[in-house]
Amino acid sequence: MKPKKPSKAGANSEFASEEIQHIEHLLNFMTEHNLEEFEYSRGDLKIRLKKPSANAAFSRQIAAPEIIIAGGAQTQAAPTPAAPAAAMEARSTEDLHLVKSPIVGTYYESPSPGSEAFVKVGGYVETGQTLCIVEAMKLMNEIESDMSGEVLRIFAENGQPVEYGQPLFGIRPSRKK
Repeated sequence: MKPKKPSKAGANSEFASEEIQHIEHLLNFMTEHNLEEFEYSRGDLKIRLKKPSANAAFSRQIAAPEIIIAGGAQTQAAPTPAAPAAAMEARSTEDLHLVKSPIVGTYYESPSPGSEAFVKVGGYVETGQTLCIVEAMKLMNEIESDMSGEVLRIFAENGQPVEYGQPLFGIRPSRKK
């Protein structure tokens, strides 16, 4: 009796599984080496991995890396609707003064649960005014504005972790003086 040949479906799933593992390995390599874009080709297989631009970090939506795989014929990944919005947001933040987190911790918009937020989008702040609290190691650290102006963007969400240097607020500097 002859041994059975693997069916085409089984062979394709094995191939797909190996390729998925290979792509995951490439994604890990990109992350480890802080690469924004990576192209790889082997035979007729071509893979291009591209992270969203650094300016898109200001967007509240998190976009997955663009993955373009070509087997012989060139294919393109469909553009995501968040990409144009992220580009417009990046341009709109260029003229803003960014107040960044001085520490790693948890962002809170108000002094206590249920109370009103320190600031709101569209509100005016003075130099030294408390903008938020970042809790780190059970210590409540008040983050103050280092300039007067209008709050145009709030990048963090209440109760969410923030990193050192992460933008928290976008302030349009005051024209008064």
